Amino acid sequence: MSCNPYCPKVSPVVTSPTVVYRDFYHPQVVPVVHPVEIVNRHHCVPVPQHVYTYSCRDEMGGMVSPSSMKGRPRR
Repeated sequence: MSCNPYCPKVSPVVTSPTVVYRDFYHPQVVPVVHPVEIVNRHHCVPVPQHVYTYSCRDEMGGMVSPSSMKGRPRR
């Protein structure tokens, strides 16, 4: 319906559509793997251990003369 009695009725003009994007975000679980490598390292550490050795020897003294034995108590 026209408001003006002097103008004829016209067909509407249709333009190209305007695109409106509406973005929606949804959480998505993504597994993240963190590999951990455990290395057991073994080290040799010198620890002093004191060991004592003993030796025993007999030595022969000089010859004892019977005269040097006089006056000594007998065992």
